Amino acid sequence: MWRTTDGDASHPVRAELVEAPSFLSPEEKDSPSTNSGRTGASGPPAIKVVLVATAVAALVAPALIVRNAPAVRPVPRAVATPQRVVPPAEIPPVEPTRFVEIAPEDARAINATVPFSAAPNPAARPFSFAGSTEDLARATDCLAAAVIYEAGDDAPGERAVAQVIINRLRHPAFPKTICGVVFQGQERSTGCQFTFTCDGALNRWRPTEAGWRRAREIATMALRGSVYRPVGHATHYHTDWVVPYWSSSLDKITAVGTHLFFRWTGWWGTPPAFNRRQAGPEPAFAKMAALSPAHASGVAAGEAVAGDEPLLEGLPPAAAEAAVEGAALPDAEMTPDANSFLITLPATVAPDLWHLLANKICGARRYCKVLGWVDPKLTPARLPLNTAQVASLSFSYLRDDENGLERRLWNCREFKRPVPAQCMRAQVFIPTGETIGGPADVQPPAVVPTRGPGELDGVRRRSGPPAPAPSPTPSAAAGAPKAATP
Repeated sequence: MWRTTDGDASHPVRAELVEAPSFLSPEEKDSPSTNSGRTGASGPPAIKVVLVATAVAALVAPALIVRNAPAVRPVPRAVATPQRVVPPAEIPPVEPTRFVEIAPEDARAINATVPFSAAPNPAARPFSFAGSTEDLARATDCLAAAVIYEAGDDAPGERAVAQVIINRLRHPAFPKTICGVVFQGQERSTGCQFTFTCDGALNRWRPTEAGWRRAREIATMALRGSVYRPVGHATHYHTDWVVPYWSSSLDKITAVGTHLFFRWTGWWGTPPAFNRRQAGPEPAFAKMAALSPAHASGVAAGEAVAGDEPLLEGLPPAAAEAAVEGAALPDAEMTPDANSFLITLPATVAPDLWHLLANKICGARRYCKVLGWVDPKLTPARLPLNTAQVASLSFSYLRDDENGLERRLWNCREFKRPVPAQCMRAQVFIPTGETIGGPADVQPPAVVPTRGPGELDGVRRRSGPPAPAPSPTPSAAAGAPKAATP
């Protein structure tokens, strides 16, 4: 400790360091622990070790946390669509079904955010089919195909799908036949109202005999007045692992299994809007021919719907697409509008697959036309076509997405088709100085003028030279009618 002393003139104040009094015994003073604590000989190394360890932990711990952090999944958000309620004076549009590109688990999360409507859900009125025996057979098979391909061999789901189809028939926005409702939009490769009609499902899978029989029984019950009350007046549905763009703009009314059912908002979803009746005969569809004798007979009689594409015999859609994908694209003469192509059809692609080839040529164009010839010598280099080129045309393809149209036609004189609606319309050309393919131009038959009726069997006429024909008057020769004068 320090001690100060009083100074005088010769000795100023000074401080001295003296030993502080100790209260320890001599043994304690000589103890190593006491000396160690007093001198702090081991203190600095321990502190250094702690500081180094803390620094290392501060560097390593964040790196480990970042490296082993759990994956952060985005929070799914509902698809925002305009919440417009269509007024009663305007029929709501029926848009092609388009889905949001999203994982199934995210789709389920989004669908869960759409609440069920709290409005009343009255049951639909019983339906009674009106039509011939043949119409009833076609309608039954169309409805049976829809319920089993859309819901599987599940009775509640099949009954729900059947009720939606009948609801649509009664609504002004949809066709007025059962088959027309089921196959609406089937001419498009995407965007049909019931996916099994345009995604190749009818070619990939066939129901079992027992499953088809049960589906026909459910269809028969629905056409005879059976009502599936839980879906009410629903006109739309989808599975819970997809998100259509329209799902948040309609009233969600119930769930049956994994299917969610919706109706239009406002007046168009109320019972008074379902005021239409079945109208017209049930159309025949080539896609149904393998399942339905009633449709097969209609196709054979040439009654198939225009644009209906029959199944490719023995060739699944995946194999057909692979065959076209492996084929080299033919050289195409593109017209100045950039949407029309003139091609020579390759021999490596079967005629049944020409429409897939044309679709590949068109790419992402919303409007596109492809015209094809088998003989490269007949393939023109530009438009417009002359009569010989039109007559030798083998295949034509038209895509018009704005109007929901996809049309493919074959020259059935060269390539037979099972459905007459797929054939180009026969055209007769009257040559006007231009030679149409063939040994000689076709000349119209000569017209021989006659006077009065021709010879009649059983009528006797006076023999002798025929009376001379009267010479035409000047006015008659000029072609101007003139009233007779006395």
